[in-house]
Amino acid sequence: MIDEATFMDEVEAMERALYRVSRSLLKSPEDCADAVQEALTRAWQKQHTLRSPSRFRPWLMKILVNTCRDILRQRQKIRFVPLEEQMLPTEPPAEPLPLRECIDQLRPEWRITVLLYYLEGFSVAEIADTLGVPQGTVKTRLMKARARLSVLLREDWEEGEQ
Repeated sequence: MIDEATFMDEVEAMERALYRVSRSLLKSPEDCADAVQEALTRAWQKQHTLRSPSRFRPWLMKILVNTCRDILRQRQKIRFVPLEEQMLPTEPPAEPLPLRECIDQLRPEWRITVLLYYLEGFSVAEIADTLGVPQGTVKTRLMKARARLSVLLREDWEEGEQ
């Protein structure tokens, strides 16, 4: 079991990562904030299930991913299109997209894998544990995401030169 001070220190160190990961799965900033808050509440309530304090990061990230999935399931029951999305231009932007926007275009399962691996420094094994998939699936998702990012970035670069 982890004490309150250690819990708060670990959470504070992970705060940006928690929001980045929730943002990769959920589009709404409000949903992201809700997911992080709910995940922290669940983690505190389930702290007795943490077997090793050294596994805190993957353990908390798994709780966050599951919380985001719960929110997505709830949102699928209520479908709406925000006004901003209805007003988006139909033409692609004239300037190349930054890497973050290209990452946002990836499938959700590829996007979360890329963020955990490259931005948060999780190992393939930790990602597999966090997402509840085999390590081979994580490697395949990384490979496919890299290939897709290469295409997106190349297209954006070529369009930017014209």
